[in-house]
Amino acid sequence: MKGITTFLAGLIIGTGATFLIISIILPNKMFVVEESKFDFEETVDAIVESAESKDWTISHIYDLQASLKKKDFDVAPVFVISLCNPPYANKILGTDEDRMVSAMMPCRVAVYEKDGKTYVSMLNAELFARFLSKNAKQTIVETSEETIDILKPIIN
Repeated sequence: MKGITTFLAGLIIGTGATFLIISIILPNKMFVVEESKFDFEETVDAIVESAESKDWTISHIYDLQASLKKKDFDVAPVFVISLCNPPYANKILGTDEDRMVSAMMPCRVAVYEKDGKTYVSMLNAELFARFLSKNAKQTIVETSEETIDILKPIIN
């Protein structure tokens, strides 16, 4: 009986600790957020310039403020820049096993203002890559590292 009680206590404590980690720590790790050295418009321009200098393509820039304004919502400026690197995209899209990862493509970087400062954020793709195939994991990690290199001249 003592063994079962110890087992159940360990199971309950382990489940509780896992829940705490998932609900408290993980949300703070899901995104990489850095303050920009520049104002909003300069940040967007600098990201585009930095990406293009590293042979990345800008697939699209979403102006979320303008999109919501059309629906009568008023929000602060938010741009989402879709970055693409065709060789990396091909590594994911070129295999049947990894094509599902296309839901995370292209790489997106958000630029927004908060408390008078401009911030840049992106998904912590390396965190999610742990759960993918070897090819997808390696590609996502490399892509994430290059995206951070694109952002280095812009962030503090």
